[in-house]
Amino acid sequence: MKLTHKIMIISVLLGVASLTMASDAQEHLNSAISHAEDAEIHGRAGHTDALLEHAQESLTHAQAAYKTSPENNQHLAASIKLLEEAISQAKQDHAEVATGQVREALSHMRR
Repeated sequence: MKLTHKIMIISVLLGVASLTMASDAQEHLNSAISHAEDAEIHGRAGHTDALLEHAQESLTHAQAAYKTSPENNQHLAASIKLLEEAISQAKQDHAEVATGQVREALSHMRR
């Protein structure tokens, strides 16, 4: 097999792997957004336990999206930090503060 043919095959395989990673990252990001939206809804209703549960799920997916993203996304990193803070606040039964942090995390995830 000629060297150029081998290089072309490797390039195609790398391209497919990159697309798969981007697709995985997008799926995780979509799940992170969905759970964060649920966390915000519950937080506004004062349901701290449900807010905490959804914020934790959102964080798990946001971290997975960040790890599988083909590029480091500053907004995703910021949303992870905000979700961690929201979880901490929810554990202290501070639903209003946690809800604000989840809302801010959502704004970063949507960019």
